[in-house]
Amino acid sequence: MKNTKKIVSIVMALVLLMGCIGLFAACGKQGTVGEGGTTPRDTDDVYKVAIVQLADNGAFTEMREAFIQRMRELGYDEAKMTFDIKNAQGDQSTLQSICSSLGDYDLIVPIVTPATAAVVNQTPKAPVVFISVTNPVASGILTTMEAPDKNATGTSNIVPVDRIFTLAKELTPNVKNIGILYCSGEQNAVQTATKAKDYLSANGYTFKEVTVANSAEVSQAAQSLANDVDAIYVPIDSTVQTAMSEVVNAANAKKIPVYGSDPVMVKSGALACVSCSNTQLGQKSAEMADEILRGKKVSEVPAVAMEEFQYVISRQAADTLGISVPNGGNYVVMG
Repeated sequence: MKNTKKIVSIVMALVLLMGCIGLFAACGKQGTVGEGGTTPRDTDDVYKVAIVQLADNGAFTEMREAFIQRMRELGYDEAKMTFDIKNAQGDQSTLQSICSSLGDYDLIVPIVTPATAAVVNQTPKAPVVFISVTNPVASGILTTMEAPDKNATGTSNIVPVDRIFTLAKELTPNVKNIGILYCSGEQNAVQTATKAKDYLSANGYTFKEVTVANSAEVSQAAQSLANDVDAIYVPIDSTVQTAMSEVVNAANAKKIPVYGSDPVMVKSGALACVSCSNTQLGQKSAEMADEILRGKKVSEVPAVAMEEFQYVISRQAADTLGISVPNGGNYVVMG
């Protein structure tokens, strides 16, 4: 009898154990619960993160690597988090295809406006934390920055056109007619170009704008523009940025400066820019992602407009154009 009772007890214990295992298996990985945020996981779970970008350039690489490095610092090592980098190589149809197949991820991290808009339009179940969207509300990505909807939040890179042209006046005081070159298909570029035109009109400048549809059109557009203006300004723009050397070549041939909106443009030969730090944008987005993965709702993590600006000047470009580089101040001088 004692043996029988002992056997029954063992069987019942095994049944209970199997039930618990089944429950854990059914629950699977905790998280990816849309607007409800995520639930902290068991130590053996691994987060799968998709990083989505329209194209590849130095600025995007800085943002992406800063995001990954900060996540590692926050405790998501290789055993805790894997990253899938999805690059559309500048092709919009490829970007749409990428965004329609993101169902198997726990977090989606699009870089800048085109990729973020494409991701959000697919209404993914996974939380979206974007990096460096110029104007999330005007782009239709969010309704408000303070209480993000559409299961998305992230960082915004304000483009300070007033500071850019104030710097241009200091470096090249004789510049009066500005050429604006940008991609008509990028909302971030269109919005920044509009801000630039408003500023120039209000401050006694004239301007001429030329738009392109893809990077293959940049060289001819830049050559045409350089014939008619005193300087070229390139807004925040993935398409033109990938062909920045073509813009610089056209401008140098006419001995006119190029002003950009990102330090990577200066590395590519532009004279100067005023911008947010790509590294800080990536790091801040990582910290926001950590909040969500630890259980906060996406709507409880306000989108952040970064307002710490860098004044970056290329010594090589200045020397080529015979321009004096100012000393001191809040300037970062490259090369």
